[in-house]
Amino acid sequence: MLEEVRIQGLGVIDDAVLELSPGLTVVTGETGAGKTMVVTGLGLLFGGRADPQRVRPGADRAVVEGRLTVPAEGRVAERVAEAGGELDDDVLIITRSVSAEGRSRATLGGRSAPVSVLAYLADDLVAVHGQSDQQRLLRPERQRAALDRYAGEPLSRTLNAYTVAYRRHREVAAALEELTTQARERAQEADLLRFGVEEIAAAEPVPGEDAELLAEETRLAHADSLRIAATTANEALTGDPTAEVQADVVGLLAAARQALTAVREHDTALAAIADRLDEVGYVLTDAATELASYAESVEADPARLAAVQERRSLLTQLSRKYGATTDDVLAWAEDAAKRLAELEGDDDRIDALRAEEAELSARLTELADSLTAVRTEAADSFGAAVTEELTALAMPHARVSVKITTGTEFGPHGRDDVEVLLAPHPSAPPLPLHKGASGGELSRVMLAIEVVFAGADPVPTFVFDEVDAGVGGKAAVEIGRRLARLARRAQVIVVTHLPQVAAFADAHLVVEKSNDGTVTESGVTRLDRDGRTRELSRMLAGLEDSELGRAHAEELLTIAAADRGD
Repeated sequence: MLEEVRIQGLGVIDDAVLELSPGLTVVTGETGAGKTMVVTGLGLLFGGRADPQRVRPGADRAVVEGRLTVPAEGRVAERVAEAGGELDDDVLIITRSVSAEGRSRATLGGRSAPVSVLAYLADDLVAVHGQSDQQRLLRPERQRAALDRYAGEPLSRTLNAYTVAYRRHREVAAALEELTTQARERAQEADLLRFGVEEIAAAEPVPGEDAELLAEETRLAHADSLRIAATTANEALTGDPTAEVQADVVGLLAAARQALTAVREHDTALAAIADRLDEVGYVLTDAATELASYAESVEADPARLAAVQERRSLLTQLSRKYGATTDDVLAWAEDAAKRLAELEGDDDRIDALRAEEAELSARLTELADSLTAVRTEAADSFGAAVTEELTALAMPHARVSVKITTGTEFGPHGRDDVEVLLAPHPSAPPLPLHKGASGGELSRVMLAIEVVFAGADPVPTFVFDEVDAGVGGKAAVEIGRRLARLARRAQVIVVTHLPQVAAFADAHLVVEKSNDGTVTESGVTRLDRDGRTRELSRMLAGLEDSELGRAHAEELLTIAAADRGD
């Protein structure tokens, strides 16, 4: 709900503050005082088009600031947070400025924001019905959504079931489209995978084989060097049997051990050394034995070396294609086999998806037909109700109907296009609202629609500009009555020139102007009971202090209060 709006430098308004409240608030004033600028300011606040010509002469810019109360949780709060703004104890501050050069800026919850965000929020905050701003319910999607809410629970239950089926149908259709349109790409992928799996299977790699082959190749390539080294080391340990002088490590160690064994019992320290030499002797003997065995086992085998190198070359080729190591190659083959199984099973999947799509299409057709039936019934009731309201709003010959066009394509809300039509008089053909009504008629049609919906398309605030254009007398009283009825569930702000409408207000604001000879300045004043009587008298008789006018004004206020139940 709007709590306060401040307008600076807009048209004839220099600086004005509108203190707003729940219920019905009317804005009145003499012609040219700036009542229309109030609606213009509200339009700017909620993302309306910025016209630099509206900037007050001599001012750098026009600024409109609004303070609104919004729930801390809900769609509006979420959108404010997404834009980087913040609420302050459920209060949202919106500011819009327009420079004389045409630059427009907006802030939302203390942060700069695109003007488009304000227009986006407006759908959930305010419905402005002005002489040149009748856009909200003119949009087909709004008319469809509003009619759906008017239809109530029978439609919402069917629509919920339809929405579930529609989403699943889109998922199935997308999957089927992917499978069928990308058949060539998937076949090529399957061929590549199949070739890779078969190539790896033919090679029969073993986990860790590449490392083992590398070690074997290195050993075979250096067989002579390894055998000579082992033989030389063995001879150093055990001696060369062909040599005339034996100077081997084992023999020398044996001599050392023998020398110590003869005297070890005389000194424990020496005995310890002798024990260590015994241990070394055992180690050297084992080493010599292994060296001899190794030297005998190492043989140059050119055939085996060639076979190892050929095998390693094959594994290297696989590694270049499928993985850095043999283990990686085997892992790729396992994954490729799984993917290949999926691709080769596409035909079965396509058949299953086509069957499901057919079932969902039948289900959607059934639900869409039900939606059309419910909407058609609701449309007849809605058209009759709005037509009845228009009779009381000085449009006795107007007829409102709802045209439902059922297409062949499924959409998020069924197959229906909804359009509200108006025939201003019996001989006129029904036309869309923006074509079938003048500005004043359109405001009254919008008022009738909002009253009939009675909460079906709820927003916190409604703004009507000159909704009473071209009417008077009893029709004006009926307009005031209906605005008051609408104000029982929402905040309603009305710019009016009719005292019969103003009398039904819960709060009355008057736009006053003063002239210093050069510049006209307008401000906004909230009226008390006596002030309301004077203003209604001016609107009735053109004289604020006319006794007859004041009496009539008091009568209007009393009738309106009784009608509201005050």
